Amino acid sequence: MLMNYSNENDSLQAQLINMGVIPTLVKLLGIHCQNAALTEMCLVAFGNLAELESSKEQFASTNIAEELVKLFKKQIEHDKKEMIFEVLAPLAENDAIKLQLVEAGLVECLLEIVQQKVDSDKEDDIAELKTASDLMVLLLLGDESMQKLFEGGKGNVFQRVLSWIPSNNHQLQLAGALAIANFARNDGNCIHMVDNGIVEKLMDLLDRHVEDGNVTVQHAALSALRNLAIPVINKAKMLSAGVTEAVLKFLKSEMPPVQFKLLGTLRMLIDAQAEAAEQLGKNVKLVERLVEWCEAKDHAGVMGESNRLLSALIRHSKSKDVIKTIVQSGGIKHLVTMATSEHVIMQNEALVALALIAALELGTAEKDLESAKLVQILHRLLADERSAPEIKYNSMVLICALMGSECLHKEVQDLAFLDVVSKLRSHENKSVAQQASLTEQRLTVES
Repeated sequence: MLMNYSNENDSLQAQLINMGVIPTLVKLLGIHCQNAALTEMCLVAFGNLAELESSKEQFASTNIAEELVKLFKKQIEHDKKEMIFEVLAPLAENDAIKLQLVEAGLVECLLEIVQQKVDSDKEDDIAELKTASDLMVLLLLGDESMQKLFEGGKGNVFQRVLSWIPSNNHQLQLAGALAIANFARNDGNCIHMVDNGIVEKLMDLLDRHVEDGNVTVQHAALSALRNLAIPVINKAKMLSAGVTEAVLKFLKSEMPPVQFKLLGTLRMLIDAQAEAAEQLGKNVKLVERLVEWCEAKDHAGVMGESNRLLSALIRHSKSKDVIKTIVQSGGIKHLVTMATSEHVIMQNEALVALALIAALELGTAEKDLESAKLVQILHRLLADERSAPEIKYNSMVLICALMGSECLHKEVQDLAFLDVVSKLRSHENKSVAQQASLTEQRLTVES
C-alpha cells in the first residue's frame, strides 16, 4: 500500500514523509533484508520518495546508506542491482548522504563493478558499467566526499580513477575526466595533480578525440584542464606542457559545449601570463573564430566567453600587435557591446580592454570605436544611476583616453559630458569622485 501511495502523488508523498514513513521503512529493510519480496517493495517506495527534495533530510538522518550498500553487496542479478541504483542516484544528490555512502563502502562496490564489466559487450553489463561510473562521478560532487576519496592524491580510489583515462572504453574515459574535473575543485588538489602528470594524461586523451571524436569526452577533458588551470602556480607549467596547442586543435568544433570549455580553458591559462596572451592574441585564426562566436546569439555561454577571452587577450598582453589583430578581425564592436552587458564583471573587463586600445592604438581603432557608438554608450553608463562605481570610474578613464582622437573628441564635446561628470564629483565612492574631478579638468582644458 505504501508503495502505491508513494507513487507519483506529491501531496500524498509529502504527507507520508511528514508522518515519518522513511525511518520505518529503513528499519524494515534492515530487519527483513533476507525477504526478497519485502525488500523490493521497500526499494520501490524509496525510489518514489527519494525524488522529493523534502525527503533527503529525513533519509540522511537514518542509516539508509549502510543498509543499501549492505543489500547491494549481496545482489547478483542485474535487475536487483539496477533497482538499488535507482534509489542511490537521487539520494546521492544530497551532500550528507554522499558522505554516508562513501563511508559505507559504496565506492569499493562501484570500482569492483567497473573492473568486472569493463571488457564485456553484453548490454546489461555495459548499462551497469555506465551507471556505476556515473554514480562514482556524482559522489565526487560533494566537497567532503570528494576530499575523503582524494586522500592527498595517494588514495586507492583516486589512483583507480586515473587508470580510467587511458582506457579504450569511452564511458570510462568520460567518467575519468569528469572525476578529475571534480577532484580539481580546490587549489591544493589541482597543484598536486599537475605536479604528478595529470595534464599529459588529459592531453593524450584529447588527442585521441580530435578527429570525429566523442563530444562528451572532449567536453569532460577540457573541463578538467580548465579547473586545473585556476591556481596561479599551475598556469606556467600547463603552458610549457603545451596545453594551449592541444586545446586549439578543437577550434574547428561546431559543438557549443566544447566551444564553451575551450574558451574557458584558454581564458584561465592566459590570466596574468603576458607572453601566452600575446602569442594567442596574434593568432589570426583564433581571433577570427572568437569574433565569429561573439555573434553566437543562440548560445549565450559561448558568446559571453568569446567576448571575455577577446578582452583578456588585450588586458593580459597589453600588446599593440594583439590590438591590431583584433581590430583587423572586426572585434572592436563586440568589446563595445560587451561594455553594456548585464554582468558588471564583463562590463568592467570590456572597459579596461577599451582603455588599453585607446592608450596604445587609438589611431588604428578610432573608426571602429566611432561606428560602434562607444562615446554614446559611455555617456549612458555615466548618466545611469544604476551603474556600479567601478563602471563609472573606468568609463571616465576611457573618456580621457579618447580625447586623442579628433572625431571621438568632437563626439564627446557634442554630448555635454561635463554636466554628467561634474555631478559625479560628489559621488560617495572616493575613487569615482576623484576621477570625476580629473575628467572634468581634462574636458574643460580640451574644450
